Amino acid sequence: MNKPVIPPGGPADGDRVIDEPLTEALSRRYLAYALSTIMHRALPDVRDGLKPVHRRLMHAMRILRLDPESSAKKCARVVGDVIGKYHPHGDTAVYDALVRLAQDFAQRYPLIDGQGNFGNIDGDNAAAMRYTECRLTDAAALLLDGIDEDAVDFRATYDGEDEEPVVLPAGFPNLLANGSSGIAVGMATSIPPHNAAELIDACLLLLERPEASTADLTGFVSGPDFPTGGIVVESQASMLETYETGRGGVRLRARWHLEEIPRGGYRIVVTEIPYQVKKADMIEQLATLIELKKAPLLGDVRDESAEDVRLIIEPKSRNVEPEVLMESLFKLSTLETRFPVNMNVLDARGTPGVMGLKQALMAFLAHRREVLIRRAGWRLAKIEQRLHILEGLLIVFLNLDEVIRIVRFEDEPKAKLIETFTLTDIQADAILNTRLRQLAKLEEMELRREHDELAKERDGLTALLASEKKQWNLVGVGLRAVRKVLGPETAVGKRRTSFADAPQVDAAAAIEAMIVREPITVIVSERGWIRAAKGAVQDPSELKFKEGDKLAFLVPAETTDKLLLFASDGRFFTVACDKLPSARGHGEPLRLMVDIEDSVRILDVFPHKPGRKRVIASKAGYGFILPEDEALAFRRAGKQVLTVDESGACLSLDVADGDHLAVIGDNGKILVFKLDELPEMVRGKGVKLQSYREGGLRDALVFTKAAGPSWIDSAGRNRAWTDWTGWIARRSSAGKAAPKGFASNKRFRPQG
Repeated sequence: MNKPVIPPGGPADGDRVIDEPLTEALSRRYLAYALSTIMHRALPDVRDGLKPVHRRLMHAMRILRLDPESSAKKCARVVGDVIGKYHPHGDTAVYDALVRLAQDFAQRYPLIDGQGNFGNIDGDNAAAMRYTECRLTDAAALLLDGIDEDAVDFRATYDGEDEEPVVLPAGFPNLLANGSSGIAVGMATSIPPHNAAELIDACLLLLERPEASTADLTGFVSGPDFPTGGIVVESQASMLETYETGRGGVRLRARWHLEEIPRGGYRIVVTEIPYQVKKADMIEQLATLIELKKAPLLGDVRDESAEDVRLIIEPKSRNVEPEVLMESLFKLSTLETRFPVNMNVLDARGTPGVMGLKQALMAFLAHRREVLIRRAGWRLAKIEQRLHILEGLLIVFLNLDEVIRIVRFEDEPKAKLIETFTLTDIQADAILNTRLRQLAKLEEMELRREHDELAKERDGLTALLASEKKQWNLVGVGLRAVRKVLGPETAVGKRRTSFADAPQVDAAAAIEAMIVREPITVIVSERGWIRAAKGAVQDPSELKFKEGDKLAFLVPAETTDKLLLFASDGRFFTVACDKLPSARGHGEPLRLMVDIEDSVRILDVFPHKPGRKRVIASKAGYGFILPEDEALAFRRAGKQVLTVDESGACLSLDVADGDHLAVIGDNGKILVFKLDELPEMVRGKGVKLQSYREGGLRDALVFTKAAGPSWIDSAGRNRAWTDWTGWIARRSSAGKAAPKGFASNKRFRPQG
C-alpha cells in the first residue's frame, strides 16, 4: 500500500489518515512522552535543584511581588497565574507542589512561607487554595537573586505570550539542601536533604582545592540532614560509597529518650520520627502490632503530640530493656526506615545522569560562576550606558551658555547639539531632558563624582571578566554571605539529624524470653491446615478436620520453638510456634503464614534444634547433610536449600547419633553405606545416593552400626534386620533387592 501524499499545510478536512507502521508510530510518540516526563516533570536540574513546576511557582510569585517582606496573597491567585501563564496542567498538581514547598516537615529549607492550614506530619491535607495564603521565604529569595540582571536564560512559555526562566540563579546548592524525588520513564530520582552550611563549606573546599576527593568532602558533609530530625545509623563507609557513586541508601530511625514513672517503671518518648513517615500511620501500625501480638515486648502506644512530636511507648513489662524494646520496634515498624539514594539529575545541557556528591557540587559551582559572569556583563553594559550619558551631560556644564542658546533659538536643537558638540542621539536626548534646576554647580560636582565611581566600577568589572581566578574568588565571597543567612547559628540552619551506631542487642532472644514456655502438639493436615494443641494429644483419632481432610503430621513441640517445614520444592519454611492458631478450631491454612504454592507438598515438619544435622534428599536420589541452623528462613518465601528437578524433594532425616544410611528405591533395592560418605553442605543438589534405571528414591533410614537397622511391617510391628551387612556397598551403587518379609510399601517407616 503506497503512502498517501500529504498536501502542504497538512491534510484536508476529512482526509486526516496517515499510513505508517504501528511500531514506528508508537515508539515515536512514547519517546516524546518519555522525554517530556524526564525533562519537564520528574527529574530536577542539578543547577537549582528544581523541577519545572517549582521553578514556575517561584517565578510567578516573583512577578506578583510576593517577596519575604511583602504581604501574602491567596494561593489560588498564585496557582491561577502558574497554570494560566506557565504550567499547562491541573490546578491540583500545582497546588500540591506549592503546599509541599511550604511544609517545614517536608522541606529542609522551605521556599514558600504559608499562612493557614498547610497540612501536618500526621498526613492531613492542606486547606483549599482559596483559604490559604503564601509568599516567598528568604531561601527562595536567594534562589531568585539576580534573575532581573540577565543571570539566566529565558524561554517562551507554552503559548508564546510570555517568558519563563530556564533555570534560577540559585544562590545556594538547593538540589542537595532540599533534596528531590520523582519517577520518570525508565528512571527515577531520590535525593535526601542536607545541611546548607555544610554543603557551602564543601563548595569552599572545592574552590580552594578542586582536586579534593569525595572523602575530603565528607569531612564537611557527613550525611543527610532531614527536616524531621531523627538519627542516621548508616556506617560512614556506606555513606562514602553512596556519595561516590550517587546510589545507595540511608538508614534513619526515630529519636527517643526515657522517662521514669513511679514504682520503678519507665516509658519511652519519641520526639522525632523518620522523614516522610506519617505519624498517624505509624501509630496505627504500632497498635496493629499489639493487636496481632507481633510485638510481644510492646505494651501500649499513644500520641501526646501538640506542636511537637511526643509519642509514648510503654513496655509490656518493666523487666524489658528499653534498648531491646526499641530495637525490636525498629525492625517491625516505620520507626526505622531506609531512605533510598539515587542522585539522578539533569545536567546543564538537559541530559539525565547519576552524579556523586563532588559532581553535583562542581556543577553547582560552574552554574554560580556563569551567573556571576552574566550579572557582571549586564552590570558593565549598564555602566557603559550611564557613563555615555554622563559624558554628554558634562558637556552641558562646560558649554552651558551655548547649549542654552541652541535650545532657545534653534528650530531643531537636537540636530544642532549633535553637530556642534559631536554628540550621539542618546546624549542629545539626555541633555534636552535635563531640568533647569539640575544645572546648578552642585549637580555638576555630583555628576563628576558619579562618573568617577562608575568608571572605577567599570574597570573592576572588566578586570573581573578577564580573570578566572577573580571570578572563583567572588563566587566564594557570595557563598560565605549566603552561609550567614542559612548557617548553623540561625534557626533554620541548625543541624537536625544526628549520627550514631545502632546498638548490638539480641531483640529476638529478648522476645523469646517473654514467651511462656509450654508443651504443645502441632497438628498439620494433608490439605495444609495447621494448629497447635496444648500439651500432648493422647488420641489422634479424636481430632476434627474439614470434610475431605485428614491428619498428616502430629509433632510434639514447645511454644518457644521454631517450626521447620520441608517442602517438595526443596525449600524450608520457618513458623514460630507461639504464633500458631489454637486447636479449638480447624486452624489456619499454612499459605497464610508462608508463601508456598498450591502444587508444593509438605514432606516433613519438626521443631528446630540448634546444632542438629539432617540428611535431605531428592526423589532423583541426590542428597547431602545439612546443618539444621542453615534451614531457618526469616522470610515468608522460605529458604531454598535442596536443588531439585521436576521430580521434587523426597525426605529429610535427623542424623542424631547415626553412622550409617540405608536407602531404598521405587524398584525395591536397598543400599547401605557409611554416613560420612555424604558431604556437609548448606545448599545445592548434593551427591548421588543410589542409582536407578527407573523410578527414584523411596525412603531412607539413619542408624548406628551397633543397633542395626529395622523396619515397620504392615501390622505395625518393629522388625529388626540382623543380616544387613550384606547390603553394604559403595555410595551411588544400585543396591540389592530388599530382604524377605520387608514392608510391602517399600518403606522403613510409615509415611507421615
